[in-house]
Amino acid sequence: MSRRRVSAVLAALTLATAAPVLLPASNAAAAACSTYPNWVAGKSYNAGDIVRYTDGKAYIAEHANPGYDPVISTWYWEPYACDTTPGTPNARFVVSEAQFNQMFPNRNSFYSYSGLTAALSAYPGFANTGSDTVKKQEAAAFLANVSHETGGLVHVVEQNTANYPHYCDWGRPYGCPAGQAAYYGRGPIQLSWNFNYKAAGDALGIDLLNNPWLVQNDSAVAWKTALWYWNTQTGPGSMTPHNAMVNGAGFGQTIRSINGSLECDGKNPAQVQSRVNNYQRFTQILGTSPGANLYC
Repeated sequence: MSRRRVSAVLAALTLATAAPVLLPASNAAAAACSTYPNWVAGKSYNAGDIVRYTDGKAYIAEHANPGYDPVISTWYWEPYACDTTPGTPNARFVVSEAQFNQMFPNRNSFYSYSGLTAALSAYPGFANTGSDTVKKQEAAAFLANVSHETGGLVHVVEQNTANYPHYCDWGRPYGCPAGQAAYYGRGPIQLSWNFNYKAAGDALGIDLLNNPWLVQNDSAVAWKTALWYWNTQTGPGSMTPHNAMVNGAGFGQTIRSINGSLECDGKNPAQVQSRVNNYQRFTQILGTSPGANLYC
């Protein structure tokens, strides 16, 4: 698994727009939310936890917090629509929780399904553009690549600690305020380097340059950084992975955009095959075809 594909090749980064705010859950959604535990002031909550507030509506923790009020502390909480109305966060995601668990039977609990669905609001076009087939193909492609990067959603941080001090580019005007060795690979796409943490943080409205540890401590933040890369970065490729899938370029171009400089054009066919195998398996779980152009 590569831990260096978001490195110096990403020096020229483009920033995404700020994340949109979800609309509050409807009254119908509120009724369906009764299965979630009541919010308790002062109780510690982890990112991805879902509670029912005093108004009967549900809220999901975007960030871990010590029991802040969901209506007041909107940075920590956001409304969560838990019915099956088309367009609500859980209903529109083409991967069910059961399918997610089938894809990742040995995953680290940090990589929660609720953390992923909480992150979807940052990029509403992800797995939500084009036909049902295209939506499923994009979801499968994203999850296939992150599975490869993390050993099946097992590793939250880069395993080779000897690399940690290397990911600081002191030539940037903002330097490395969190420390020389603070910007190692984290999360589903193993975000690394100080300039990538700054770019992702700026795009998401989160100060990751000064607090890169959020990516390994907050599930929703971790998933958002992966979606940031997927939807906004071309890496060594010529298009974003999102565009590759929705515009018909094929799964192979997502590999090129993530780690093409080390894997594509015959450089590491075994790594490419691993990603393709994941993708074919995941599209099968989702009941769709993988399409053409699987290799890079």
